Amino acid sequence: MKKIPISVLVLIYTKNKDILILKKKNNKELWQSVTGSLNENETPVEAAKREVFEETGLNSDNLIDCNKNYVFEIYDMWKHKYNKGVTHNTEHVFMLELDCTKDIKLDKDEHVSYEWVPRVKAAEKVFSHTNRQAIFDLI
Repeated sequence: MKKIPISVLVLIYTKNKDILILKKKNNKELWQSVTGSLNENETPVEAAKREVFEETGLNSDNLIDCNKNYVFEIYDMWKHKYNKGVTHNTEHVFMLELDCTKDIKLDKDEHVSYEWVPRVKAAEKVFSHTNRQAIFDLI
């Protein structure tokens, strides 16, 4: 099944502004926040909550919808995952603030490690310009 070109980005951070970043499997330098495409008949809020749980094991009851989205061109390396002719994705942004850092239960099929890092370091490490922009705009 091909991906829907609508996704979510969830910035998870602590009151001290340490940000959770995840390292993608099969790519040595690809770091990101929690992300994922919507499933059929799923709202962005539902997708954000699902992705937070799948990728971290965290509860997302305090999820905040930033009412912000980015439209970006899909990277060539991932275009094969979408229907032919789909070139752009709309990414809905959410935030989840925690009191302190937590141990994360990674989805081993998707990520190999995680770090809690200060805001500027997180922005430097994430590969996506929209992820970087969201960090600077919102945290």
